[in-house]
Amino acid sequence: MAATGENDRMELLMRVEGMTCQGCVAAVTRAIQRLDPDAEVGVDLGSGRVAVTTAAEALDVAEALRRAGYDARAMTG
Repeated sequence: MAATGENDRMELLMRVEGMTCQGCVAAVTRAIQRLDPDAEVGVDLGSGRVAVTTAAEALDVAEALRRAGYDARAMTG
């Protein structure tokens, strides 16, 4: 995992399957912030998209979400 720091942060857009309610939004946010406590997380429940500003790698974020019970993958473009 990358060291946390403003210069190391990047914006990720993830597609997350299985989110159905505000409880899911909270669970997804917690899973990401356990990986990177300084991560900024924005969840769009309707589209299944999660925007993350983090120092963590996309694969690590996807794995954290998988462990939380969600199918997640990074989106491009």
